[in-house]
Amino acid sequence: MTNKLDRLERKIGYSFSDPELLNLALSHRSLGGRNNERLEFLGDSVLNFVAAEALYQRFPQAREGQLSRLRARLVKGVTLAELAKGFELGEYLRLGSGELKSGGFRRESILADATEAIIGAIYLESGLEVARERILHWLQGHIDCLTLVDNNKDPKTRLQEYLQSRHCDLPRYEVTESGGEAHCRTFRVECLVSPLEKATYGVGNSRRLAEQVAAQKALIALGVEKADE
Repeated sequence: MTNKLDRLERKIGYSFSDPELLNLALSHRSLGGRNNERLEFLGDSVLNFVAAEALYQRFPQAREGQLSRLRARLVKGVTLAELAKGFELGEYLRLGSGELKSGGFRRESILADATEAIIGAIYLESGLEVARERILHWLQGHIDCLTLVDNNKDPKTRLQEYLQSRHCDLPRYEVTESGGEAHCRTFRVECLVSPLEKATYGVGNSRRLAEQVAAQKALIALGVEKADE
């Protein structure tokens, strides 16, 4: 189990001095006995604070309601589950037999909860500054995609709708670079739109996320949106 946890630690970019703390963060309540619910509670609070602080600094003109909506989008279960899938967290979860049989290691709610529990465990062991650094590193691509304009639509959708409204060709996305180990891939994607002479680009730990960052930069280059509004 130790070697397996070593692999997970490399994926999340943090090595626990106390491996049992990580084991606890990975223990679902279906296992019985001690589980990750308390760590999840703690991690949720730390995550919301770090996200709120990052958004407060990034969007100095934003109103309280706008910041609340952005934070909700940043810390929602789907986002956390996406992070968990990037860590291949399902392989490391400790589940009861019922959850194992029903595919709980793939369930987004369980993956999201375990991600929060890991944040709580990091906070307990190393404090707020280390937890903040890890959270911001994991979420950087998602933060880069945020804007105060139409918070309910992602950058690719906003770019496509803008171009369609002006009868322009749809954007093309091309992967120009990819590298890293299998568990920690990095993608560089270019976004080509006909009104712009130069392509914009995005970098992320998934092709989809890199495309979103590239689309956001295209919207800024087109003058549709402003950087760090």
